[in-house]
Amino acid sequence: MPVETCPIRRNETQPGGLARYGQLVGGEIVTGERDMEVLSPATEAAFAIVPDATRGELARAIAAAGAAFPAWRARSFDERRACLLDFAAAILRDRDRIAEALTREQGKPLSRALSEIGNAVRAIEDICTIDMKPQLLRDTPAEKIELVYRPLGVVAGITAWNVPVILAAQKIAQALYTGNTMVLKPSPYTPVATLLLGEASLGILPPGVLNIVSGGNELGAWLTSDPAIAKISFTGSGPTGRRVLEASASNFARVTLELGGNDAAIVLPDVDLDKVVPALFAAAFNNAGQICMAIKRLYVHADIHDEVVRRFARLADEIRLGDGMLPDSEMGPVQNRAQYEKLLALLADTRAIPDAHIVAGGVAPEGAGYFIRPTVVTGLVEGCRLVDEEPFGPILPILRFDDADDAVERANASPFGLSGSVWSADTARAAALARRLEVGTAWVNRHGGADGGIPLGGAKASGIGREHGLLGLRNYMEPQIVSVPQVAVAPC
Repeated sequence: MPVETCPIRRNETQPGGLARYGQLVGGEIVTGERDMEVLSPATEAAFAIVPDATRGELARAIAAAGAAFPAWRARSFDERRACLLDFAAAILRDRDRIAEALTREQGKPLSRALSEIGNAVRAIEDICTIDMKPQLLRDTPAEKIELVYRPLGVVAGITAWNVPVILAAQKIAQALYTGNTMVLKPSPYTPVATLLLGEASLGILPPGVLNIVSGGNELGAWLTSDPAIAKISFTGSGPTGRRVLEASASNFARVTLELGGNDAAIVLPDVDLDKVVPALFAAAFNNAGQICMAIKRLYVHADIHDEVVRRFARLADEIRLGDGMLPDSEMGPVQNRAQYEKLLALLADTRAIPDAHIVAGGVAPEGAGYFIRPTVVTGLVEGCRLVDEEPFGPILPILRFDDADDAVERANASPFGLSGSVWSADTARAAALARRLEVGTAWVNRHGGADGGIPLGGAKASGIGREHGLLGLRNYMEPQIVSVPQVAVAPC
């Protein structure tokens, strides 16, 4: 069955009340041979239908990107920047529609969805301001040597379900600004808002420069192993990241992996609790804890441990949990059933630990939806699952320490190394401790947030390479030495 070319879809309602969305391939919104439903994590009911791309449909998207590459590569940075800034403006124009889709498929409150779209637009704008000049390595009377960077070709982008619009926008901007073309695959749990980005690009980006295809895990495997793919940018879990790395070996595709984290925050006893506790709480529980760089382990000095726990428990109990489409909801559900069941199993394991004390939450309300109350746990040490693994949900262990050096050592005793933070009134001391954290990003008196101009990535099992900033953009390009004689020389 051939792919059907469709007009731009604007919430086209299908039988059963479901809206149908198409893929972006070669500058057109298209449907395909197979469909899949998208569920709302707040209701557990389907609300949309999207394509479940076949291997042939993926091949057409990759071919479209390959055909568009020579002309796009030939454009200047200024020309590509102008297209991307127009794309960002189109996203902003469609933000209400994209935000509603994001809330329905991901679960976060609508206000948070709008914020995510705003941050995605700013990321595109920030990335497009980065100067990519050649680097002069040597300039002598005999020779001039420069380090230049050239586009790689077709980039495969694969995004996760927690902040899908931000992740998609960042990967699109980096790949296209550096002269590559892209085939982007969103998570099968949250494809709709990303497909709407494809609609926003119509008439702005040349056909084939950006292609967005939706589907399940097999689509990701086909995409990463395709010999036409020159670069893979993946954000997701460690196990899937390993499979991506293995697939890339078949054709030596360049790879950037932003994987999970088990971020530690260390709180010294001299902090102002009135200011610090709300910031720590937000860094742990924003997006229902479903942020790679969220605080997953909170180390608090013994002198203030009990007071911090008391304040955290109060904040957790005050959170209004509910469907993100309701105006008074402050925290939505866990995004999907698999993650929800993992968290419930983690809570069951934690309850079985004799010294564990759940001081807030620990409850999955009855009824539809993957809701879990924000949960605070004390009495744990390293060696239990909640401390050693990344929960990726609204469950936080608060751990006691007496010595800051010991806290750093415990924080580093993890296979993960995405990010971490140190909190103290003495910023010089905190900075010295932060530099000892074995992480890609170490903050002082803050935790979380990404900036398109600042490199982002993990150490150890938390990733390979960097996204964002000059360092991240160079990960989307091939370095090349250009050596030119300054005087006439005899040919070899």
